[in-house]
Amino acid sequence: MNMKSFVTGIAIGAVSGYLVNEVVKSKTFISSDTVLVNVKKAFKESTDVEGSWIQQMKEDYEKFPIKAKIYRGGVTCRINDKRVQYEFIADAYTGTVLDVYPI
Repeated sequence: MNMKSFVTGIAIGAVSGYLVNEVVKSKTFISSDTVLVNVKKAFKESTDVEGSWIQQMKEDYEKFPIKAKIYRGGVTCRINDKRVQYEFIADAYTGTVLDVYPI
């Protein structure tokens, strides 16, 4: 084996490893606990959070042409001495909050 073949093999292996890593990362779910921590952090920037919850099970979500795996959760906060509850829907792959609404 000459040096050119050896270096080519290392380069192909490195590129293949990187691409496989990217595919695996894109198909991995974020934990529900991480999503809840991020949502609570966002709420705490503008109000006091008194309680929160999140479902551990992912569920299918479809709205018009958008299909996703999601987590559902909720946050209870105090606004003007009133307890207000919000429910949220977050993408299970990215943790992005798709919707927040009062209940």
